Amino acid sequence: MASHRRPKQPSRARVTVLTTAAAAAVVLSANAANAAPSEKLTKDEVKAKVDKLYEEAEQATEKLDGAKDKQQKLQKEISTIQDNVARGQEDLNKLRDGLGSLATAQYRSGGIDPSVQLFLSSDPDDYLDKASTLDQLSSQQVEALKKIQDKQRELAQERAEASDKLKDLSATRTELAKQKSAVQAKLADAQKLLNTLTAKEKAALDAEQAQAASRASSRVDLGNTGSASSRAAAAFAAAQSKIGSPYVYGASGPSSFDCSGLTSWAYAQAGVTIPRTSEAQANAGTRIYSESDLKVGDLVIFYGDYHHVGLYAGNGQVLHAPHTGAVVRYESISDMTFEFGVRI
Repeated sequence: MASHRRPKQPSRARVTVLTTAAAAAVVLSANAANAAPSEKLTKDEVKAKVDKLYEEAEQATEKLDGAKDKQQKLQKEISTIQDNVARGQEDLNKLRDGLGSLATAQYRSGGIDPSVQLFLSSDPDDYLDKASTLDQLSSQQVEALKKIQDKQRELAQERAEASDKLKDLSATRTELAKQKSAVQAKLADAQKLLNTLTAKEKAALDAEQAQAASRASSRVDLGNTGSASSRAAAAFAAAQSKIGSPYVYGASGPSSFDCSGLTSWAYAQAGVTIPRTSEAQANAGTRIYSESDLKVGDLVIFYGDYHHVGLYAGNGQVLHAPHTGAVVRYESISDMTFEFGVRI
């Protein structure tokens, strides 16, 4: 006799999965049918986006430079404080040894004063605050105790200062890593955009930049540095010797530079120390708000947040390290947003 079994029903879970998969397939199919084909950016559109990314990368680079500069200063300060603490501890040990010698002399002459004996295994602060104890000490012992007390307070203060600076250093290192990551991300995005260009388009972009640099160079009167101070002229000459050197974020010479790295290096060759970042360089001298009043070698600050700087080259031109992918070159001031000049 044939068996009449009821057909097995699919489980609820299986039905749910199949239903969800079917719905997703319909959605994907609809999206595929309605999606517009991706449009390739033109060469000029890529250049505009890349230029914007380079500007953002340079903003992060200047913050990176500031964090690196702060880190170096903190490390020096911490090292100095730690050296002072070590020397102070040696002085404190000598003072304690001296007081111990006094106690030894007392013992040999008839016994250690109870207050001194107690001090040798305790904190002197408790006893200096008690007149009854002071009355039992000789003037020499009182002086020794006060010196120890002062030295202990000094060491405690220096240790606290070192501790604060170490915390600051840790925060600065975190900021350093953050800004480095920001720069690298912007540069990676720019490179992805550049990779969408054909070889012909890339060559055309390079030719345009070379022509612009050539035009700027032709407008510079290389012999016209008479109005500049001797230090500014020397700094400008140093920067000129680096024309063609590559821009590298965070670099300050002698073979590669970022914008403030070039200007700080150039002035260092003239025997003048200026701050490392463009923002700090904006406050390093007398501000010149009119382009017509600029002299060769003056710093030229660009953009509202002062994230770019170059050296005035005369005739409306600036000598600077522009951005990643470019080299130290001349460029028209009008190509960027001029804020003011700074005369060192």
